Amino acid sequence: MSQQPIRRIFLREFKILSHAISTYDDLNLLMGHIAERICQSFEVKGCSIMLFDEREKQLFRVSSCGVSDEYLDKGPVMADDRYSAFVTGTPVFIENMQDDPRVQYREAARREGIASMLSVPITFRKAPLGVIRIYHSDRWDLHEDDLDSFSVLADHLGLAIENNGLINFLEKVKHAMETLPLRLLDGL
Repeated sequence: MSQQPIRRIFLREFKILSHAISTYDDLNLLMGHIAERICQSFEVKGCSIMLFDEREKQLFRVSSCGVSDEYLDKGPVMADDRYSAFVTGTPVFIENMQDDPRVQYREAARREGIASMLSVPITFRKAPLGVIRIYHSDRWDLHEDDLDSFSVLADHLGLAIENNGLINFLEKVKHAMETLPLRLLDGL
């Protein structure tokens, strides 16, 4: 008889993270707090949040907690991009980092003490913005409801990122409008 996975995300933690996502003005501070809160609330080893730079065509780490820079800077975790949550737009769960053929850096994961990993895409209206990677030091029997909760949190984060980008754009337009000669503003 197999044991049911244990839920880790409950309404209290979900509300705290959702509230933070919807109220922070500083996106960098938000990312740091989200990574820390995921580690604390769900008792996982670490969390890393990466965002996609469309001009550079690569993911950049914007926040992490609980995992060494040495591990995070080693390169991609997946041996093949077709398994990447960022590319597929769907969560990727690796229950055993030592036995899964998708994992490229097994020895680095073992040295870091990572047994399982969940990678959840951050999207806005199906456009990929980044990923949240959650690392566990034990073999993780992931509950389906927790997977759904992490996906919803990533969607909320995508909305906050997009909103932040629009606010920055509007501030630049506002500043540009303020510097125009008054004669050019006549009729606007």
